[in-house]
Amino acid sequence: MAEVLVYVDHVDGAVRKPTLELLTLARRVGEPVAVALGSGAESTAAALAEHGAVKVLTADAPEFADYLVVPKVDALQAAYEAVSPAAVLVPSSAEGKEIAARLAVRIGSGVITDAVDLEAGDEGPVATQSVFAASYSTKSRVSKGTPVITVKPNSAAVEAAPAAGTVEALSVSFSAQATGTKVVSRTPRESTGRPELTEAAIVVSGGRGVNGAENFAIIEALADSLGAAVGASRAAVDAGWYPHASQVGQTGKSVSPQLYIASGISGAIQHRAGMQTSKTIVAINKDAEAPIFDLVDYGVVGDLFEVVPQLTEEVKSRKG
Repeated sequence: MAEVLVYVDHVDGAVRKPTLELLTLARRVGEPVAVALGSGAESTAAALAEHGAVKVLTADAPEFADYLVVPKVDALQAAYEAVSPAAVLVPSSAEGKEIAARLAVRIGSGVITDAVDLEAGDEGPVATQSVFAASYSTKSRVSKGTPVITVKPNSAAVEAAPAAGTVEALSVSFSAQATGTKVVSRTPRESTGRPELTEAAIVVSGGRGVNGAENFAIIEALADSLGAAVGASRAAVDAGWYPHASQVGQTGKSVSPQLYIASGISGAIQHRAGMQTSKTIVAINKDAEAPIFDLVDYGVVGDLFEVVPQLTEEVKSRKG
């Protein structure tokens, strides 16, 4: 069976959930070969093997931490040349998309971004994408070269499938461009204790109807009761009520959780583009004609300042 390269997203050896999803999808089209780079790369092997990696290629060098993107592209290209895979899968983050695009250019192949599913085809892997603000689904395949595909988080259920997970050192020669963009400082992000927005299984978002930064406390309270991430519409972010890092939408982050709760969000196309692939959508809005109700599974017409606190208390009582 052909091998499939999977780029590993990890933090000091702790593998992030989107990578485990990629391994599940990779097994549909071949044998996963994981590529783990940077500090703690070898520590990823156990988790990767548990989820189907037959081999784990690892490399560590100062360049991975000290410079942006290109050293990782150099390493992934080295892995590609060593393995000759049937496909290359990369998590669909901002960095992941840049890595995928740069690699595709280098190896003369097509790239597919933001896939939500993957299946084997007669002429190579076939990716499913949600397009036009998730109004349509398309099936695409690369017509030239080895497909490089980025996959959105929460697109597949993580499935364990123990494999050998043999660790091999990857030899990497860095290109002249590798040291072009240097990281000069880092500021740790303040931890909220909540899940990462793009990876969360549940997201609770607030919009214009929240009517002020101080009122986002009720959105956060519901999120915390559910173990959810907090999102915000563009209107709420533009008003300065919540950080841009939490914006869901076409100009923010795309999310695809199991449950999405929209409070005080009208449902403009800009917002829908970032959350329409959520598995179950619940909206709370006092305007019964709000566009958001056109795509929800469950809608509550009511004042969010009455509905959300009641919902929070109900969740807490059932957990208790």
